Amino acid sequence: MIRDIVKIDEELCDGCGECVPNCHEGALQIIDDKARLVSDLMCDGLGACIGHCPQGAITIEQREAEAYDEVKVMREMVEKGRNTVIAHLSHLLDHNEVGFLKEGVEYLKNHQDIIPFDVYDVIDEVHGNKPEKKSGCASGGCPGSKPMTFKVADQPSNENAVAPNSELQQWPVQLHLVNPTASYFQKADLLLAADCSAFAMGDFHSKWLKGKALAIACPKLDSNIESYIYKLSMMIEEAKLNTITVLRMEVPCCGGLENIVNRAVSMCSRKVPVKSVVVNRMGTVLDEEWI
Repeated sequence: MIRDIVKIDEELCDGCGECVPNCHEGALQIIDDKARLVSDLMCDGLGACIGHCPQGAITIEQREAEAYDEVKVMREMVEKGRNTVIAHLSHLLDHNEVGFLKEGVEYLKNHQDIIPFDVYDVIDEVHGNKPEKKSGCASGGCPGSKPMTFKVADQPSNENAVAPNSELQQWPVQLHLVNPTASYFQKADLLLAADCSAFAMGDFHSKWLKGKALAIACPKLDSNIESYIYKLSMMIEEAKLNTITVLRMEVPCCGGLENIVNRAVSMCSRKVPVKSVVVNRMGTVLDEEWI
């Protein structure tokens, strides 16, 4: 279809950013000191941003937009540089456009020989493996989400401790923050645990976490569940997970964890064994089975 869509004159644009907060769909961002339309998909063509551009750099044009084509969009994004590609892919992830995100990532991988920047570095950053920046969380590089691995044997022992040492071998662990292709997920046994499970189970570390990579999530309270499905599918296909253990509480809403895994598995050509473990509020295992 022919439809209205935003057009930005880069010669006139001075990067002031006045247009960005007035694009309710979040399709505009300031990148490399210029306003960029980072996603045709989210532009409604109504032009709410036009009156907020002091330089008159934004207009509406009519162009072919019959079917959104992620490959065509990625070609344009690549020409505008690494930062624009990251903004575009992150935009798709934020708006749950999982299918288009996968197409964009596949385009990068299939054309890495001719793309003038590190494709896998871009993919890592989009999936949360962003480098730490000195200015802290406000700059987008929060130290709390900096990826790292560590050996359990390296942790100091504490003879006065009332519980065994931690069996955690990587950081971060929250599913929104992890990079699905990180080294600690490669051919690993994944424990996907409900947020509450570790508090209920006294043997969480010694029996369930030991020897496994960890991701935690809450299907009831967490937002953007579609990104969880996408990340798990990446772990299965790209990181080649060995097994997945879903450790969840008995409450009905927690069953959403199994649904997330099942949907991720259904998206993949590669199969992976999945075990479901259901725990009650006192930490007793009620059910344990391969599904």
